[in-house]
Amino acid sequence: MSEAEHERRLTWRRVRVRVRQHRRQGWRRVKSAFLPVLIAAIAASAAWSLAHYGFDHAQPFFAPIAAWVCLGFSPDRQIRKVAELAIGVTLGVLLGEVVAHFLGTGIAPIVIVIVIASLIARFIDRGILLTVQAGVQGIVIVALPVITSVDGASGRWIDALIGSSFALVVAALTPGDARRRARELARGATFDLAQMLDHLASGMEELDVQRVQDALVEGRGTQGVLDEWSEVVRNAQLSVRFSPASGHYLPELAELKHANLMVDRAMRNARVITRRAVSAVEEGEVDPNVMRSIRAISEAVEKLGSALGAGESTLPAREALAAVAGELSPVEFDEAGWRLQTLVIIMRSLVVDLLQATGLSTQAASAMLADDSRS
Repeated sequence: MSEAEHERRLTWRRVRVRVRQHRRQGWRRVKSAFLPVLIAAIAASAAWSLAHYGFDHAQPFFAPIAAWVCLGFSPDRQIRKVAELAIGVTLGVLLGEVVAHFLGTGIAPIVIVIVIASLIARFIDRGILLTVQAGVQGIVIVALPVITSVDGASGRWIDALIGSSFALVVAALTPGDARRRARELARGATFDLAQMLDHLASGMEELDVQRVQDALVEGRGTQGVLDEWSEVVRNAQLSVRFSPASGHYLPELAELKHANLMVDRAMRNARVITRRAVSAVEEGEVDPNVMRSIRAISEAVEKLGSALGAGESTLPAREALAAVAGELSPVEFDEAGWRLQTLVIIMRSLVVDLLQATGLSTQAASAMLADDSRS
């Protein structure tokens, strides 16, 4: 096989790995968004029906638009955020109607409606969404003269008010658990790490360099989930502070935030381990004990993901990681070659990161490692 053909096959293999990983992560997002999207769709259709049949509006398309914009696909519908969007939508449509009525459409009305809507929105609240939606909806009104007066001078504003009201009612009747999305992402990110380590162990057992490289590609594709986990936890903490009834969520959210930091570090260490493993496999320097430890870490990470995802105790994962930590001593690999010794040293850092993700301090986690000094 020519070098060009080998490189082409390698490229396609990496593409397939990334596609599989993207498909797996995509299905997680679909599963999380399905029910919220269905609820938003029903609310949008109900808003249209009320505006059309209850208020006799011929084309009430702002009612479903407002409902969808306010609700969206997020499983955690915070009342404050929905209210920001609702006020922004209705304010923008109202000001757009006023400007279009007195000035018509064109360049000047667009400038005027953006300036007035945005400044009034900034006066009302500090929320970014409110200001953005006020400007956007104002632009839509003055830039779409085709439907300006179908249902009267105030028709579109009433439609927007109906849709926004439906969204607020839905958000109030379906309160979200601020921890839910953070738990889902914690479970997904840790399972990705566990699968990467499992594939790495399999590649080393089979002396399959390509499979080890596939594991590295998988590891590089997880950063988006880790970053989203961090952002969701941060937003959930801010939201809970404004809601006294949800104050008891703060300790778990703090634990999820700390776990995110440590799992992120663990993933970075796992990528380094995988890069080192590529060279070790190419040189035939593998050891059953190292592979067994990697697989044991993978199984412990699965336990960690299950615990974080369910809000349960991480003690089973901690015990499994402690058992691995007690066996990782570079001294035992003096005669195995420097590559394996390097792998073991980095694996020690990986295990310490994961033990901290279970709630241990750095000192307590490090104390569980095997003694690395020579007798």
